[in-house]
Amino acid sequence: MFANSAFVSAPERLVVRGGSRHLLRFKVRYGVYQNPTAGLVLIDTGYGSRVTEGPDRSLPLRLYARLLRPKLVEEHQPARVLDRLGASTADVAAIVLTHFHADHVAALRLFPKAKIYARAAVLARIRARSRFANLRHGIFDELLPQDLTSRIVDIDQLPVRPAPHELGEGADLFGDGETLAVDLPGHAEGHFGICFAGLPVPLLYAVDAQWCAAALAPGKAPGLPASLIASDRRALAASTRRVAAFVENGGDVLLCHDPSESPYDLPGAPE
Repeated sequence: MFANSAFVSAPERLVVRGGSRHLLRFKVRYGVYQNPTAGLVLIDTGYGSRVTEGPDRSLPLRLYARLLRPKLVEEHQPARVLDRLGASTADVAAIVLTHFHADHVAALRLFPKAKIYARAAVLARIRARSRFANLRHGIFDELLPQDLTSRIVDIDQLPVRPAPHELGEGADLFGDGETLAVDLPGHAEGHFGICFAGLPVPLLYAVDAQWCAAALAPGKAPGLPASLIASDRRALAASTRRVAAFVENGGDVLLCHDPSESPYDLPGAPE
């Protein structure tokens, strides 16, 4: 299931070509589920207070928070959600980081013992760059724990298996063929989605391949200025087509920020 850590408001036309000026309340999802092999797993961590009110925030992070104005959903912060499930932050065995943007890593420090499934090469580049250079990639390295490198399980070193509905191959995260990390490049360095291949209807959590499901339709992906955020606009367009084809072939798709309600969302999400 997926919890909603925060809302961010923006006009529909910013994220859907030909959309209206109407403000949409975009969600900032992260996943929580029990894997038979790995144990309690998070997919990203969503937004948290280290972005919105941390007293030691850098000036760029303060400006970022002021620009986007994320409104945290306290009931859906990780500790609160885990408590509802009869667990705690200490029970989280693994976190899958689809990429390193602030709205996906902000709560990492709550989980100092969890294994981190991510792209080691991307983290190495982040560690090698200056803080200013990271900002150009949308990365706030102050949100990343200092010991992160020592806890990484490199998804690029894991066995690969075919994903359903002609999605291609994916890294078999936990060795059971059920949870596959599928490359969806273009949005950010090393960006990947998660295919839950064992469900009766396979689900692709396509993360930030687009912000809104309507943008997956032909000709609906946003242009400027939204496309400036992409690390590779051509790759993002190709990833969008792959996600759309997965749906056409019979799969389900969920996006991190899509404002619509989803059957995969944690019940009782506040509006």
